[in-house]
Amino acid sequence: MSVKLTTRQVGDVTVIDAAGRITLGEGASSLRDAIRETVNAGNKKILLNLGEVNYIDSSGIGELVSAYTTVTNQGGHLKLLGLNKRIQDLLQITKLYTVFECHDDEAVAVRSFSS
Repeated sequence: MSVKLTTRQVGDVTVIDAAGRITLGEGASSLRDAIRETVNAGNKKILLNLGEVNYIDSSGIGELVSAYTTVTNQGGHLKLLGLNKRIQDLLQITKLYTVFECHDDEAVAVRSFSS
């Protein structure tokens, strides 16, 4: 199963809920498309909820970095929510934990955009 993405608004923050696998091919490209559409629509505060993602491969990690770059270059902020142990470990191994702001609680994450 590839990734399933749903987008919703919480105040002025766009939350993208991801479920499934972010892997080479369809999973990574659908994440890329969702981020681009969100940024092109003028949304600058994006929270990527990975709580239901059970697997990310190296191209999925590449897409997270690409998404971060895309959003940041447009003057926005991308934050991650609900990382499982495997994804946390992956971000630490790749030293990306220092790049992404990660949260466990959605309300705290949404509030962090306004501080």
